[in-house]
Amino acid sequence: MGRGSSVGRLEEAPEVVEFFTRMDHLASLGMVDPCFRTVEGPAAGTVNIGGRTLINFSCYNYLGLAGDPRVKRAAQDAIERFGTSASASRLASGERPLHRELEQALAAFLGVEDAMVFTAGYATNVAVLGHILGARDLVIHDEFAHNSILLGCQMSRAKRLSFSHNDLAALDDLLRRNRADADKALIVVEGAYSMDGDYPNLPRLVSLARQHNASIFVDEAHSLGVMGRTGRGIGEHFAIEREAVDLWMGTLSKSLASVGGYVAGSRRLIHYLKYTVPGFVFSAGMSPADAVAALTALRLIEQEPWRVAKLMDNTRLFLAEARAAGLDTGLSRDTAVVPVIVRDSVRCLRLSAELFEEGINVFPMIYPAVAEDQARLRFFISAEHTTEHLCKAVGTVARLLRAGGPLGATQE
Repeated sequence: MGRGSSVGRLEEAPEVVEFFTRMDHLASLGMVDPCFRTVEGPAAGTVNIGGRTLINFSCYNYLGLAGDPRVKRAAQDAIERFGTSASASRLASGERPLHRELEQALAAFLGVEDAMVFTAGYATNVAVLGHILGARDLVIHDEFAHNSILLGCQMSRAKRLSFSHNDLAALDDLLRRNRADADKALIVVEGAYSMDGDYPNLPRLVSLARQHNASIFVDEAHSLGVMGRTGRGIGEHFAIEREAVDLWMGTLSKSLASVGGYVAGSRRLIHYLKYTVPGFVFSAGMSPADAVAALTALRLIEQEPWRVAKLMDNTRLFLAEARAAGLDTGLSRDTAVVPVIVRDSVRCLRLSAELFEEGINVFPMIYPAVAEDQARLRFFISAEHTTEHLCKAVGTVARLLRAGGPLGATQE
C-alpha cells in the first residue's frame, strides 16, 4: 500500500498488516505466543496455569498481598457496604469515605500533605502530565521513561526533551541550554525502571532542579513497597526531604494489591489537581473494593515490616546467584526487577517457552518493546518466593542458555 493510499477498513491499515506479518513470522519459527495465558487464582509466588503449578516471575505482587485473606475480606466488606461501583465522578456524587481514607493514608505513608487516587496507573501519568504542562513549558525525561509518561508529555504540548538513561550531566546540559526559554520546567524520572531494575541518583537530581529552578515528578510504580527500609520508596532510600519533589506518583496494582494510581504532594497542589485534571474530574471514582484493598495492603505493609525485608533479601539472593551463574543482569540493583539479557528476540521467546515447560513462568521482552540486542527475560521478585524458587530459576536459565550455545547469535 503506497503512501497516501486510502484505507477503507481499520483492519486493512498498514500497521495492522505489519503486526500480523510479524506474528506469522514468529509462528513459522515454531514460537508459542506467551501472551494472554489464563491464570487461575491469585498471581502469587507460584501460579496455576492450565492445571499446572509454576514458579511465577511475571507479576508485580511484590509483597505478596494480592491474595492475602485480610485484603480480600476488606474488599468483600466494602462491596456489602458501598456496592461494586462509585457510579459517578467523585467531584459530582461519587465520593466515598474510603477514597479519602486511602488518600490520607498514602500521604501519611509518604510523608507529604495530601494525595489523590485515580482508577488506573497509566491514566494517572497521562492525565496529570498532560494537564500540568502547556505549550510554553519544558519537560525533560529519562530516555527509558514509561510509555504513559511519554504520552502525557506529548499531550501537554510542552517542549519535550529526553536525556540518556540516568545521565544527569546530560540533564544538566539540557536544562542549561533550554530552561530560560520556558515558563515552567519539569523533570520526570522513575523511582525504579521496570525494564532494567535500576534507579536515578535522586539527591543529585534534586540539586540540579534547584539550580535550574525546575520541578520534579517521580513515578514510583516499581519502587513503592520495594525501596527504602520500610518500603516508602526511593525517597526513603535516599532520605530525601519529601517537599523537594513536587509530585510523587505511584500505582496501586503492585505492592498495594489493587488497581489504580495516585499522585501525592502539597495540599495546595493536590487540591488544585482534584478540581482541574480532566482524567479525574470526568472519570468515575475508584470502586470501593479497589480502594479498600489498597488501603488494607498499605496498613499491612506498616504492620508487617518483614515483607519488605524478605523482598530485599530475595532480590539480593536472586541477583547474586544470577551473576555467579554468569547471567547478564544488566543494570539491575536494589530493586525487585531483574532482567536476564539474551540479546536475541527469537532465542528469548524460545527460552521463555522452555522455562514454562520446566515449571517457571517468566515473560520475554523482545523487539520492538526493546532493542533487538537488548531482548530479555524480565524477572519480578516477590516476598513470596522461597530460596528454592529463586535458585531453581537461576539454575534452569543457566542450563538452558548453555545448551543453546553462546549468546549473541540467533539460534535457528
